[in-house]
Amino acid sequence: MEQPNPANPFGDVFKLLEQFKLPGFDVPAIMEARRKDVEALVTANQTALQGMQSLAQKQAEMLRSTLGELQSLATKVSAAGATPSAQTAELVQQSLHKALADMQQLAQAAYKSQAESYAVIAKRVEENVEELKTLLQQKK
Repeated sequence: MEQPNPANPFGDVFKLLEQFKLPGFDVPAIMEARRKDVEALVTANQTALQGMQSLAQKQAEMLRSTLGELQSLATKVSAAGATPSAQTAELVQQSLHKALADMQQLAQAAYKSQAESYAVIAKRVEENVEELKTLLQQKK
């Protein structure tokens, strides 16, 4: 048995369908449309994966930054040997505001990634509609 070609996973299916010559069915056009569907899904998945990786990297950077700031603050307070002051409270508040701003950036990055993935799928759906219209017009 011959090995499937990873570059063309539809080759075997195409050969099988060509054996059955059905009137009104353009097998090459149907197979090409399905190939494009799979390519669109792969592209959407790659876009989503890249977005998730970017999001994870940003989260790690934010966590390191926040922990570094809090560690620095704790070191300063313990070195002074005094109880936390109003300045310490202000620094903690600033850290919290920064963390909130970072979370907003993460939400925006996630939204952008989802929007890009959706755009790939929506484009392919639109192409499917156009292909169907073309096929229906050819039959008239």
